[in-house]
Amino acid sequence: MKSKTKVYSWAVLAALTLSACGGGSEVGSGSATVSDQKNSYVIDVNDVVAEVQPTMYGIFFEDINFAADGGLYAELIKNGSFEFDEPLMGWEQPASDRFSMNDASGFATAINKVSDDPNSRFLRVEVKSPTGYVLTNSGFRGMGIKEGNTYNLTFNASVLEGKSTMNFELLAEDGSVLGSTKVTPSGGAWKEYKAAIKSSKTDMKGTLRISFEGAGKLDIDLVSLFPEDTWMNRPRGLRADLVQKLADLKPGFLRFPGGCIVEGRTLAKRYQWKKTVGDIEDREMLINRWNTEFAHRLTPDYYQSFGIGFFEYFQLSEDLGAEPLPILGCGMACQFNTGELVPMDEMEPYVQDALDLIEFANGPITSPWGKVRAEMGHPEPFNMKYIGVGNEQWGPEYIKRYKLFEDALKAEYPEIIIISGSGPYPDGEMFEYGWDQLKDLKTEIVDEHYYRPPNWFLENADRYDSYDRNGPKVFAGEYAAQSVAIASPDNKNNWNCALSEAAFMTGLERNADLVTMTSYAPLMAHAEGWQWTPDLIWFNNLESYGTANYYVQKLFSNNAGTHLVTLKEDNKPVIGAKGLYASAVLDKETGEVIVKIVNNNESKESVDMSIKGLANLQGKATMEVISAMDPDAVNSFSSPENISPELIDFNISGTDFSLEVEPKSLSVIRIKSQEILALNY
Repeated sequence: MKSKTKVYSWAVLAALTLSACGGGSEVGSGSATVSDQKNSYVIDVNDVVAEVQPTMYGIFFEDINFAADGGLYAELIKNGSFEFDEPLMGWEQPASDRFSMNDASGFATAINKVSDDPNSRFLRVEVKSPTGYVLTNSGFRGMGIKEGNTYNLTFNASVLEGKSTMNFELLAEDGSVLGSTKVTPSGGAWKEYKAAIKSSKTDMKGTLRISFEGAGKLDIDLVSLFPEDTWMNRPRGLRADLVQKLADLKPGFLRFPGGCIVEGRTLAKRYQWKKTVGDIEDREMLINRWNTEFAHRLTPDYYQSFGIGFFEYFQLSEDLGAEPLPILGCGMACQFNTGELVPMDEMEPYVQDALDLIEFANGPITSPWGKVRAEMGHPEPFNMKYIGVGNEQWGPEYIKRYKLFEDALKAEYPEIIIISGSGPYPDGEMFEYGWDQLKDLKTEIVDEHYYRPPNWFLENADRYDSYDRNGPKVFAGEYAAQSVAIASPDNKNNWNCALSEAAFMTGLERNADLVTMTSYAPLMAHAEGWQWTPDLIWFNNLESYGTANYYVQKLFSNNAGTHLVTLKEDNKPVIGAKGLYASAVLDKETGEVIVKIVNNNESKESVDMSIKGLANLQGKATMEVISAMDPDAVNSFSSPENISPELIDFNISGTDFSLEVEPKSLSVIRIKSQEILALNY
């Protein structure tokens, strides 16, 4: 790995040495001052608290911040089917004037079909001049175009009069041509046309220009432009660099599609999974509920094309080796908005949607919804094990509806694990009410959300130590430290927030017998199209980077282990009394002890470690460290790894040793022992 001289005060990490010290060893580094407090940890590999669930560390995807259209979904054309409320939003006619006859150019008009077709509009183009008419589309805050890449163009057309050749050009921000192709539609019947454009240069703010050669009249629809180098090279696929960042997290589950978009501002605008599967042209576009949610970040051009629909979410889960966790609406619109309710005697369609979703995911191809899955290219079941009912709903009306779902789902699919919500806050009257009711219902897993200041995370590392072990399991489904305030546009993904989350995560891990799933939120944000901050991954039209929070998540998820064991000081958990937080797991598959230590102090700390239950530790060990003395330090497009792990290799002998942990740091130590492979758990 690259050294982080901007982050680490100890640039000599690569030269780290281990020296014998009495009966054990000492790991030391750098010249930072070591505090004089004593820290002595005992890890007992025979004191197994719980198996760490494969779902312990996952990811939560919601289409906020242009995370889907304009982000993960690699489509470059915005509003290619003219279905936005303003049909030509995203399109420009630079040589035309809507208040003139446009005899020297031409004009385009959106036409509504007289049908209930979900793709209800197309564009009628009247070209009046042989060379004067132009349409342009600049995508989602520009199109990211890369030198040497091929871009696959598709569109549907029907010729009504004359003959017009369409010249498709990719333009750079300065107007220069990056690549082009020509297509001449023919015939009055609708046809699909395909072409490809290869780019000669890279540009962050590309535009597609369509110029028409020859007068005539034609209808066009479903204009689409995709890079060829999508994830797994799938046609109409996902943006490869963003999926790779998800894959690098090795997530145990993927929660989708939300989040508040599940609920909708109104019930009419709620997310309906059945409208997101099948052929792309049959998926009904929907305004995104984050479109105008925040006055400080109005995004009127934010819609959901559902190019990423439920099939694609399941497919992505499979690609990542993650359990799919779909969340469904429960007949309640977002309670921060209208809070509309479906009457209890009209809930049957909502419950049936959940039953049909299980059939879509797991059913045989002879079943109605299993057949739809097979026709989309996946005859094998997705083997879905989890489903969530509602997002951040609360109160008696939610409990009534949750019970209705639970009774129906368990009657037909008793093996499916149902996840309930507990509202948007981690405490308070409605939170307590929800938990009391859900305990009585013997709910399997309760989803808790926390968007709180960094100090809250430090102070709540012991949050789950006192939870009832006979009640539901816990899903920490959405959390992120807020550097300023919840929903503030000034929140930053700084090291102070990331380190506080790391401290909290040691508490989640120490309670792995209770906490079985965790995920940061939100997952992604477009640098120019965001509504909410902080976010785990930031991207623009060409690049992406993981935040400091991302690398904290990665260190935990890549070092999850298989069994939680005790780590104590003076027979107590290490939960911040001295500014240190720690947890320990075993990895039975690799034969390693994995220790995570967070040092929130401004001084280096010396830690004496004793590992009980093993006769000897020998050979190589590793330590990955993230450290920064500046609490406001961040990653950026210009410095994407400013805060990221440094890997140290060292040798060890004996079960007692000492190490030094850097100030303001997260350290993950992996120590091999063949004895662990032989332990019988």
